[in-house]
Amino acid sequence: MLGLGVERLRADMNRLLALLFHQGVLDEQFLQLQQLQDESSPNFVSEVVNIYFQESEKLLRNLRSLLMDRELSDYKKMGVHLNQFIGSSSSIGAKRVRNVCVAFRVASEQNNRLGCLRALELLEHEYCYLKNKLHELFQIEQQRLLAAAVRYPVQH
Repeated sequence: MLGLGVERLRADMNRLLALLFHQGVLDEQFLQLQQLQDESSPNFVSEVVNIYFQESEKLLRNLRSLLMDRELSDYKKMGVHLNQFIGSSSSIGAKRVRNVCVAFRVASEQNNRLGCLRALELLEHEYCYLKNKLHELFQIEQQRLLAAAVRYPVQH
């Protein structure tokens, strides 16, 4: 019975990943990240992604505060934050977030405040979707690892 649970959880993970790739949320860079994970670092992907989330939260706060200053929106500084966001999103395979950042950067280069506000709203939406789905994926993975540990306990 436990073996079926492990396999069901693995299938759930694969279905969720397939959906995220089909939706364009993730790209092949995420798979490359997964290939770096092994027994010696079983939480490598979730640790890297959690660092990405922490940095992204800061970048989103900085972008929002730059845009909320009605007198002077610092478009150059916005571009610097967006370049960081593009780089970190690319490194974990967050394709849709990266694409929104690219469009946001174009709006900031044109000093288009309304375009930047729209892009920020879309960026926050895409980021939240990504974060929720990856948390879901990591929860399923943890359940699978626990189920596997119960099924195949380590012998001392």
